[in-house]
Parts: sequence; structure tokens; C-alpha cells
Amino acid sequence: MFEHHDFQPDNNATLSTLTSLLQLVPDLFQTLSTAQNITLLAPSNEAFTNLLSRNARSAELMTSPRALSGVLQYHVLSGKFLSTDFTTSPIFPSTLLSTPFANVTGGQKLQLTLLNETASLFSGYKQASSDLTFANSNNTLHIISSVLTVPAPLSQTLSNINLTSLVGALTTARLSSGTSSLQDMTLFAPSNPAFQAIGSAASGLSDTDLANILGYHLIPSRILFSPRLLAQDQIVLATLQGSNLTIRRDGNQLFVNSARVILGDVLVGNGVVHVIDNVLNPSNTSATPDPAAATQAPAFAGVTPVADIPFTSGIVPTTTFVPVTVPLNGAGKGAFAAVPTGVMLAAGAAVLAAGM
Repeated sequence: MFEHHDFQPDNNATLSTLTSLLQLVPDLFQTLSTAQNITLLAPSNEAFTNLLSRNARSAELMTSPRALSGVLQYHVLSGKFLSTDFTTSPIFPSTLLSTPFANVTGGQKLQLTLLNETASLFSGYKQASSDLTFANSNNTLHIISSVLTVPAPLSQTLSNINLTSLVGALTTARLSSGTSSLQDMTLFAPSNPAFQAIGSAASGLSDTDLANILGYHLIPSRILFSPRLLAQDQIVLATLQGSNLTIRRDGNQLFVNSARVILGDVLVGNGVVHVIDNVLNPSNTSATPDPAAATQAPAFAGVTPVADIPFTSGIVPTTTFVPVTVPLNGAGKGAFAAVPTGVMLAAGAAVLAAGM
């Protein structure tokens, strides 16, 4: 249970902006005053100042109670989480953020990880906040140095982390709206180079064939984070398309059929995305990886790569984020490399887009 005096007087100089903003969303303030077994991740005054300085549009948060409420709800965890709960194996607790801002059962998730011996939070677009102040071992109000980025809708996230070929393919196959509206989904998302590798075949695909291929990358009604995928050497999953795919763990690598996972646990408005380096083929479900190879052969026979990135005509990101590289598992399971993108711009616009 939190009361107004939890932000005063000792923390007033640090949390006065948050205190003022909470007065604009009385329903949330009342929730914090009466709720049991929650953890508040409290952005400092400096965190809000930095957000405003990076993007002036973030000032809209101050005048839109609906958007502000959504952003602040994402800073409240269901359950008590102390500094000792952060380990090198990530956990994904629920937050108070729910519909209409998120389509995730139990509330939108946030990643908690011990990275380089530092307690770290990973929010939308795999953005990191690693400067947490734990007042004492029993306190469940933790001060953070940045405002968390609310996970954005699926298509917006894919576009803004440079998965523009997949966005264009979903649009061409008329699946963009449908996939974004699914509740609790896991998407294995091919990178732009993965689509380039099958470029000679991409232009000849009918919309039906393309939808069939894309449906094979999506697991409906299940949010599967990396710890679950790494729990066994092999896991078989049913896809939206209808055929099964196989998750394989090989030493410090994780594969989906023959595709390597190169970035895991990107939170989106309705689930989680894992980026892969190959396009999966529902007509080649038996494809297996060569873990020793730097790159995997395409799962489509007879294809040749192209220089231009397929399906990207008219696809323009609203901003650009660089996902942070995170060690996947504390038991030596390795790390995913970040997808190369442009320089990260301010998070304020994305926060507002998810919250309004």
C-alpha cells in the first residue's frame, strides 16, 4: 500500500514530478493507496526531464490523463519484487497496464534481469533502464532513472526496430491488423536480410502463399519468453498456419527449425517477438540447423538473394530504436545480438502512441 507520504518528505526532491502527475490520474492514485502486494517503479524528476528534452511531444503526457494513466500503470508491478529477485535468468512479471493499452492476459509484461551484476529493466523496443535505487531490502518502491517505454502495437514495433520487410509482407498478405489484434501471441520475426536471402522467390508469391508462410511464424494464444524456450533441448509448437515448428537448443544458441534466434524477448502490445535470421517454410518443417555455420541456408530450395529488401515499398518507421543486447540465461546459454538499426530517437512519441 502506498500513500501520498511515500513520496514525501525524504523523496520529495526526487519524486515531486511523479507525485504531481499522480494527482492528474486519481483512479490510479487510489489504486496505489489501497492495493496490496505491488511494486512501484518510480521515475525520478530527472527521468521525466530527460524524456521531455528528447522529444517535446512527450509534454502531451501532462495534459492527457488517459495516456498518462497508461504510462504510469506500466510502472506498477503485480507482486513484490526486491533487489534479490533480479538474476541473470530473466523474469517477466505482469504490470497494471491492460486493455485498451495492452492485449496480454494478466497485464502487460516487463523484463527484470541482472545484467553485468546490475539490476536492469527492459521495456518496449527492448529499451533498458539499469539505474535503480533500492531504498532498503524491504521497500517495494524503487526509484528509476528513466521513464519506461510502453510496448507498442506489433506492426509499429516491427517497423521501428528495422523489421520493415516483415511489416510490408504482413501488409501485402492483409494480415497486419489481424496479427496485431491477437491476444497473447508469440511471433518469430525474420530479419530484413532473411527476406533478402529468399528475394528471388518473394516477388512471385501469391497473397495466399505469403499469408501461409507468415502464419507459420506465429504461435497463437501463448506468450513464450526465452526461459521457456530454453527449458528443453527441443520443443514442438503448433502455429497459426496449422503446421508444427521445432525449437532447438544447441549450446549457447537457439533455433526455430533451421533459423537462429538473433534477438529475443521484444515486448509488444499483444505478446512477444523473437527475431530470427531465416524465413521459415511451412513446406519444409523438417529443416534443421547447422549450429557451426555462421549463417543458415534458406529453408526454400532454389532461391537466390537480392540486393533490394522485399516488401518495403511505402513502409516508413515512425522513429528508430536500437534493441539492447541481453544475455539470455544465467546458465551459460549465451546472448542474442541486437538487430542493427539507426540511431535511437526519443521514446516519448512511442509512449504516447501506445497510450493514446
